[in-house]
Amino acid sequence: MKVLVVGGGGREHAIIRKLKENKGIEKIYCAPGNGGISYDAECVNIKAVDVEGMVSFAKKASIDFAVVTPDDPLVLGMADALEEAGIKAFGPSKLAARIEGSKVFSKNLMKKYGIPTAKYEVFSKAEDAIRYIEAENTYPAVIKADGLALGKGVVIAQNLEEAKAAVHSIMEDKIFGASGNEIVVEEFLTGPEVSVLAFTDSKTVVPMVSSMDHKRALDDDRGLNTGGMGTIAPNPCYTPVHAKEAMDQIFLPTIRAMIAEGCPFKGCLYFGLMITPNGIKVIEYNCRFGDPETQVVLPLLKTDLFTIFQAVRNETLSDLEIEWKDEAAACVVMASGGYPQKYETGYEIEGLDKAGQSSLATVYHAGTKRSDGKIVTSGGRVLGITSTASTLKEALEKSYRAAETIHFEKAHYRKDIGAKAL
Repeated sequence: MKVLVVGGGGREHAIIRKLKENKGIEKIYCAPGNGGISYDAECVNIKAVDVEGMVSFAKKASIDFAVVTPDDPLVLGMADALEEAGIKAFGPSKLAARIEGSKVFSKNLMKKYGIPTAKYEVFSKAEDAIRYIEAENTYPAVIKADGLALGKGVVIAQNLEEAKAAVHSIMEDKIFGASGNEIVVEEFLTGPEVSVLAFTDSKTVVPMVSSMDHKRALDDDRGLNTGGMGTIAPNPCYTPVHAKEAMDQIFLPTIRAMIAEGCPFKGCLYFGLMITPNGIKVIEYNCRFGDPETQVVLPLLKTDLFTIFQAVRNETLSDLEIEWKDEAAACVVMASGGYPQKYETGYEIEGLDKAGQSSLATVYHAGTKRSDGKIVTSGGRVLGITSTASTLKEALEKSYRAAETIHFEKAHYRKDIGAKAL
């Protein structure tokens, strides 16, 4: 089998490392990949959003199966295009990917089908949004751009002034481009956040191990929102009682709602949840594996990942028993200094072996490239240092021990990943 993985971050690296466990896969390609991925797969210089280029390569290389992981190509319809070209693909259709591609679509879906979420309204004019925020007069207020914005299209405004500034910058200054043509204004929910990724073939839904993301750049949840500075799994806040409530009130109703809307969802559906005093509610959906949640969830998977991908694509997920290790996992993200704002790249990374790994932990590469035989930084989030152990404390200790031995200029990482869970 020849497999193509679309994307080039830590999530893709984690997926590729897992796919390598399947002996039936003879060759893995990754487009565009990165420096660390190049030791585990053949990297192909095609942008993840280049639908035409990706399909053309897949046909030329006789790809048997493609895994489309990032949100942008899914929203553009890459999974559909591959299937139309006769290449089996894991990932939702363009229509189904709207569950992430449009906040308006997903919020209206939840309202229509009674799926618990924050109270909200949708606006296409800045003055109407501001009038509503003034009338509600409750802060913090959450303001979301409708479309994709690299995970940064959400502003939590602490007062009217901040809310107005957010509305103007998203809708009028177009800081997220056309993604800000419409916005969602919703109530601010409180409680522990939980990420649950789930495999679904559009009929059956199989949740993965829960995880806890750390989105803020600095310790004690201070600083700017990032794509995620670290994760742990399982999330200790998420009990079996919560899991049943989520399955009955959120997971299954969402899958059924997508069928009812004529866009059945097949792939990995990410549920961003909050355990509020009034029960579990959906903060957001993603139409793909989360990053960096994937880096702690997949190391705990006992069942062959490629077998699951095939079952999802073939709609035979109910025939498969998916098993997990009874362990904990932790991922500490090493980022470039200044991330998520301005940062410099091109710094050599020291402390890794010739294959870009550490003897102390698994190193998933996110923003790296190979240059003159060295591995150098090439992005904001650079490495995900991941460990598993029988306890979370032990997994965290292993990851931090490994992080201390890896160095690059202006490296930055949080020192409190998982602290709330210990």
